[in-house]
Amino acid sequence: MMNRQIEKLEQYWSGRAEGYSLVNQQELSGEQHQKWFRYLQSRFPKKSPDEISVLDIGTGPGFFAIILAEAGYRVTAVDYTAEMLEQAKQNAGALADKITWLQMDAQNLAFSDEQFDVIVSRNLTWNLDDPKSAYQEWHRVLRKDGILLNFDANWYAYLFDEEKRLAYEADRLNVARLNLEDQYTCTDIDTMEALAQNMPLSATLRPVWDLDILTSIGFSSTRVEENIDKHVYSFMERINNAATPMFCIQACK
Repeated sequence: MMNRQIEKLEQYWSGRAEGYSLVNQQELSGEQHQKWFRYLQSRFPKKSPDEISVLDIGTGPGFFAIILAEAGYRVTAVDYTAEMLEQAKQNAGALADKITWLQMDAQNLAFSDEQFDVIVSRNLTWNLDDPKSAYQEWHRVLRKDGILLNFDANWYAYLFDEEKRLAYEADRLNVARLNLEDQYTCTDIDTMEALAQNMPLSATLRPVWDLDILTSIGFSSTRVEENIDKHVYSFMERINNAATPMFCIQACK
């Protein structure tokens, strides 16, 4: 991807920061808060939270960082855009000072080797121009026996597959029929689809690709939990994204 594409991405997500922050605020005040926390904690090392250092990559408006810091984990949160980090700090409120916030590229982390016990990331990998380099960096900064939990979905596969396109359009109709908020219409769909056309993972079979890459770069074990929506989504989110189920890639160094 050319530098111009990276600039367009940064511009897009900077413009989305405030609106995306509202989504995180709804999650923090809704059922997703405890659902996500229970899911994460059940897969973390069985240690006291204050003994576990967590890196939240692509924190956006800070959802993961906030719910983990609230529970006493030692959290560092990074994002590529300054606007997202500002929204995250506001959302964190009194917890903001307990989290280390850094503007950083997920594909080129400015950390020493083997610095973190856990890495978490959500809805980021599909959005990277060099996801293999990102995974290599994430492996590098994890400690021995460290855990990676990467949550993502084939968000824009419908741009390359007619069957997926029909399923995506059916989701939009179901959302309207049930009179729910359509989480896609609050975005600049045309711009995002144009950007996604050039993302290397948009037309890639995932999470098969991810497992192959993670194994090749040295993770000792990998597994995928498909369709985690039932564990962490609200009813509205499940209807919005029925055709695009979320998966969790779990890898141990």
